[in-house]
Parts: sequence; C-alpha cells; structure tokens
Amino acid sequence: MEFLCYHRDRPGSLPLRDELLEEHWSYMDQYEKEMIARGPTLADDGDTPTGSVHIVDLIDPAAARAFAFDEPNYQAGVYRDVLLRRWRNLLGHTMWDFPGGPADGHRYLVLGLGAGQAADLAVPADRDELIAYGPLLSDDGTTWLGTAVLARAPDPEAARALLTPERYAGIEVHNWQFGGRRS
Repeated sequence: MEFLCYHRDRPGSLPLRDELLEEHWSYMDQYEKEMIARGPTLADDGDTPTGSVHIVDLIDPAAARAFAFDEPNYQAGVYRDVLLRRWRNLLGHTMWDFPGGPADGHRYLVLGLGAGQAADLAVPADRDELIAYGPLLSDDGTTWLGTAVLARAPDPEAARALLTPERYAGIEVHNWQFGGRRS
C-alpha cells in the first residue's frame, strides 16, 4: 500500500530541524527500499524548509502511522501537523526514475484536496514533467480525497494547472526538491 506523508514545519523550528538532520536521514534510511519519493518543501527563498514529503510503500495503515509519527523530527516537535493519506502511484516508478533528474528547473508539490466524485485520475499527457502523480485516498483505499503531484514546472501557476481547479476545495502549491543524503 502506498502512502503520502506531508509533515509541515512549525514556525521557528529550523534550528531544531537542522540539529536533527542526521537522525532524520538515519530514520529514513530504514525505508530506502519502500521509498517512492522524498524531499523538503521550501519557502519562496528556495532554501528554507517548510515541510517534508515522503511517499512510501508500506504494509498497511498502521505501518504508515508508525512511519509518520515515530519520525525523529515529529517526535521532537519540528512539525506542526501531518497529512497522511493512502496514495496510488499512477506513474509506476520512483522519483529516481524521473528523466529530468534532481536539478534542472523548478519542482513543486501540488496538493488538491477534494471530496465527492474523483477527478484527475488519468495521468496528464505531458508525463515527462511528472515526478510522482496519484490520488489521495481513505485508509481503506476506496474513497477519493484529492490528488497529489510532484512535478517540474516553469512556475507555481503551471504546476497548479495540472489539476482541475473546480474539483477541489483547495489546491496548494509548494516549492519542493529531491531529498535524501547528499552524495
């Protein structure tokens, strides 16, 4: 079962986040084989972390909750809240398979939160710019709750346009970059 976990940073928590970086990475190393995508969301300055995205393939919702809430930054109070949802990998690959690599262009996390009839279940035609794409689902995987996308786009408006605006209660667009240990 695939899950999207988005930890949002608490204001003023950057020093604590920096202090726990190695602990965070060591924790995530335990999930290397299960990881589909990972990386920080960033403020408009492009450098300051505002959150942390992880898309993982785990055995069940209980394992996903343990993944999200046992994370060292969460335990220490770095994060103000956590979005944890079942997710379906419509691209069928990981971020490391993205032909654009980790560096060229602007990258975004796009979260469309909705309810009712599902939308945007078909992968957009220009899939070459998509790093991860899929629906957000209820724990049992039967109810559509929105769509989550990691994409390369020229700007936030182009990233937002990947989703059908009228089908969502709101669409969030966050600067995002590939995460993990630097080699």
